[in-house]
Amino acid sequence: MAAVGLLLAGCNPGGEGVRSEGSASSTPVPPKGPVSGTPSPASTADYKKVDAVQLLKDDPEVGAFVKKSLGKPCAADEYPVEVTYASLTGGKAPDVIVNVMTCADSVGIGSYVFRKRGGAKGGYENVYTNEQPSVSAAVNKGELEVSKQTYDADDKVCCPSGEDVMPYRWEGGRFVEHNGYHTDYSKTTVEGGTPDDGNGTEG
Repeated sequence: MAAVGLLLAGCNPGGEGVRSEGSASSTPVPPKGPVSGTPSPASTADYKKVDAVQLLKDDPEVGAFVKKSLGKPCAADEYPVEVTYASLTGGKAPDVIVNVMTCADSVGIGSYVFRKRGGAKGGYENVYTNEQPSVSAAVNKGELEVSKQTYDADDKVCCPSGEDVMPYRWEGGRFVEHNGYHTDYSKTTVEGGTPDDGNGTEG
């Protein structure tokens, strides 16, 4: 179904100059090159893999529901977490973009951006949190892009009615939303891809 593909596609970070991971055991994807307009001298060549699950568990800004979902792996040692390393905030090290999903249907339940702290304290600070259902964060042309599937009352989890997309720029030490937009998905097909004439039969 088209909507399923859109839902799954919303979970995959995009853009050049980005390193992406699946679960903690995934192999990082090599960078394709610098992104035009990226606001930082940091390069994905400077990235160091972080334990995203532990980072989330230790963060007081992460909600209890998300932390509970990370209580145990979905299978073996695979947690429902995607990690992307990219330059978003102008720091000297790449930022860490983390998406958390449900084990059962891979629906997003939390998206976060962590920025490397400077000075002796070190570690990472949480500079963006979104825990709305069906949320997913990605990188587009050097900017943070957050998408959220939208559902009508009778929609199934697999088949949302639309999508909100919210681009963010790093300004004044925080992410500022700009030029967001909404898309309504087509309802011209029914399950199985057969056109519906409104009477439940093929037209």
